[in-house]
Amino acid sequence: MEIAFSPVRPDADTLVFAIPKGGFDALPVAAAATLAAGATAARFTGEAGASFESFVEEGGKVMRIVLIGTGAGAEADLERAGAALVARLLTSGASHAAIEFFGGTSGEKAAHFAFGALMRGWRIDTYRTRQPEKAKPTLTKISLVANGAEAQWQRLAAVAEGVAFTRELVSEPANILYPESFVERCRHLEQLGVKLTVLDQAAMAELGMGALLGVAQGSRREPRVLAMEWDGAGGSADKPVVFVGKGVTFDTGGISLKPGAGMEDMKWDMGGAGAVAGVMKALAGRKAKAHVVGICGLVENMPDGNAQRPGDIVTSMSGQTIEVINTDAEGRLVLCDVITWAQKTYAPEVIVDLATLTGAMIVALGDQYAGIFANDEGLAEDLIAAGKASGDQLWRFPLSDAYNKLIDSPIADMKNMGARYAGSITAAQFIKRFVDDGVKWAHLDIAGMVWADKPGATWDKGATGYGVRLIDRLVADKFER
Repeated sequence: MEIAFSPVRPDADTLVFAIPKGGFDALPVAAAATLAAGATAARFTGEAGASFESFVEEGGKVMRIVLIGTGAGAEADLERAGAALVARLLTSGASHAAIEFFGGTSGEKAAHFAFGALMRGWRIDTYRTRQPEKAKPTLTKISLVANGAEAQWQRLAAVAEGVAFTRELVSEPANILYPESFVERCRHLEQLGVKLTVLDQAAMAELGMGALLGVAQGSRREPRVLAMEWDGAGGSADKPVVFVGKGVTFDTGGISLKPGAGMEDMKWDMGGAGAVAGVMKALAGRKAKAHVVGICGLVENMPDGNAQRPGDIVTSMSGQTIEVINTDAEGRLVLCDVITWAQKTYAPEVIVDLATLTGAMIVALGDQYAGIFANDEGLAEDLIAAGKASGDQLWRFPLSDAYNKLIDSPIADMKNMGARYAGSITAAQFIKRFVDDGVKWAHLDIAGMVWADKPGATWDKGATGYGVRLIDRLVADKFER
């Protein structure tokens, strides 16, 4: 979808007026009285995302007129309004919508409206060969009447592209997206200045990544570790901030097989890695002045004759041994080796991992918040603040030695899962054992956030792109120079 900004209203087949909460007086159209009466009858008062649509004669032709509410005019309100407009018009038959802001608006606010529109306009039709005509997108362009939007739009458009990339990765089926093809999907980031480093199975075996390789051994798809480095600080930042993503491109549960019903959803168990890849695209696209490394641990968890068994003991890259109690608690086995490698390779002071790690997190928070665990108060506060500002919200959970004891093993250094209760916490306690002293670390359990069964503020059903805006905001607020 094309987004354009213009100082004057362009010719378009649909005219949209963005209305703040409290309504409007007179609209600059001949049929203003008719529209006002209709909007009043429909109880439209400008709430963010609310809309009223009509057809009137204007300039000698019949035009579609849409009133869209922008609420109090906050960033989130404007994004919700832009998204609601696109949701209404995307398959409506309209092709070009011109947006005028009642009373005028700043370029920055217009850019946020456009951002919401672009976010909501994303969809994946790759595998649709037949669609009813009315289900096909028709809206191809949105023009916003505003000045001075260019600088803000450049940044927001790059973030939207990062979110779209994450949604694409999360949406792809597992026969298309697997560790090797995930890496290939990220190759285009090199054109933006991102340095890619790839570890294959042989390299991981030489490094002693027994935990990650144990997860992968039941699949014919070889695992990969993908590191993406963006140095927009010009070498002035000695140590990068590191983001690690869990990338289980399909999770059957392994020998501890998941129930068949709903297993198709496990194509999105690589949502953490997808978010990290999208973040790197966003940061490079907007040329963020920060030194950042995104690392994805990519495996497929399958139950063949060579698969890891419950009761097996593996040795992680750190040298710590792990008794595998349940092969479906595999994400933490991937993360522990990737975090160890990240620390040895990049010596970061800050690591944040993102993972669709536990069903227990979905039970606790549903689809409203992701969980955050952290060993540093400042980092936790920064992430929570970035979540509030971006809309990718987080809720803090505890870490404690009392929970840590639940994963002690009688025959190895630890078990890969504890008892029935506090599953998200014991998973975080497991990962914490692999974080070096002095490293600030946060774990984000995003299991309930990467996929939506119903439309949200700026997304349709399906992949949400959660995590990209959150991490981009964290980098912008705390790590850019």
